Amino acid sequence: MSSEALGQPNLWMIAFALVAIVPFLFMALTAFVKISTVLQIVRGAIGAQSVPSNTVVLALAGSLTLLAMAPVGDRIVERFEPIVHASQKLEPTTLLLRGAEAVREPLRDFLHANASARELKRFVDVARKARPALDRDRIKDTDMTVVIPAFVTTELLEAFSLGFALYLPFLVLDLVIANVLLALGMQALSPTQVSLPFKLLLFVAIDGWGLLAQALVTGYKIS
Repeated sequence: MSSEALGQPNLWMIAFALVAIVPFLFMALTAFVKISTVLQIVRGAIGAQSVPSNTVVLALAGSLTLLAMAPVGDRIVERFEPIVHASQKLEPTTLLLRGAEAVREPLRDFLHANASARELKRFVDVARKARPALDRDRIKDTDMTVVIPAFVTTELLEAFSLGFALYLPFLVLDLVIANVLLALGMQALSPTQVSLPFKLLLFVAIDGWGLLAQALVTGYKIS
């Protein structure tokens, strides 16, 4: 089979293209959407300029995403095992198609389970309006063209909702510090700079990173 695969440049082009879009798929079709967004919002709420750095935030988001997606990964590996055992008997094109199918079904179940019913309905309506009248009844809320935008939109909505709840305590602390400085006649001092140590102390005291990571990872449904 290896000699046949080497003699099919089109197959290799498809394989390389799939490898090239893996980072995009990881960022768009996993828990990375919400986790990375929430972590960025929290960093902005604390007010520490570029601390932690974008690299550290993305590394933490990536590791938490792998943890949250581990059950889905296990299902994909289970579906891949018979394909690997039969790989010597399969044509390269068939092998690629079966591999894509093994990834698609567990991923679709995860996306559908974590997309809100409202967003699923919204994008079903959008997809049906984009089709000819005779094809509209074929659109279901389990189609990948529906569950992907529904999942991403749901993740962003939940990320912004959680970010708002996390932002409020830091905003209140900024207001308190600003009023104290105003009462003391120290208007020349920046309230943000003065409140930063207290924000860091508050976040550390409540084990903010640990609790936030735990909430983000455990907030997903695995169908």
